[in-house]
Amino acid sequence: MNPSLTPSSTVATSSASQEATPNGPVWAGVLAAGIGCAAFGVLVDLCEASKGISKALNFYNPTGDLSGKTTVAILVWLLAWGALAAAWKRREFRSGGTILTITIVLVLLSILAVFPPFIDLFSH
Repeated sequence: MNPSLTPSSTVATSSASQEATPNGPVWAGVLAAGIGCAAFGVLVDLCEASKGISKALNFYNPTGDLSGKTTVAILVWLLAWGALAAAWKRREFRSGGTILTITIVLVLLSILAVFPPFIDLFSH
C-alpha cells in the first residue's frame, strides 16, 4: 500500500492553529429570548391593570391589545439580542450556566405573569 495515500497523511490539521470561536453572540440570543418572554408577561399584566395601556397597545382592532403586546415584546427581544450580541461579540463563556439560569427564571416568571389567576390580580 502506498503510504502517501493513507488518510492520516492527507489530513494535516493542527489543534494549536485553530482559534476558539467566541460564543457570546449565542448566549446573547439565549438571554434575549428570556428578556422577550418577560417583556410579554409584563405587558399582559400592564394591559390588565390599565385600560389606557391596553388601548394604546391596540394596534389592530380585530385582535385588540394582543397585537401591541406581541409587537412590543418582539421589538424588546430583538433590541436585547442586538445589544447583547454587540456587547458580547468577542466574548467566550466557558460555561453559560448563569445565563441559562437567568433565562429559565425569566421564562418561568413570564409563564406566571400570563397565568389567569395571576392576571386576575390586576383586572380592572
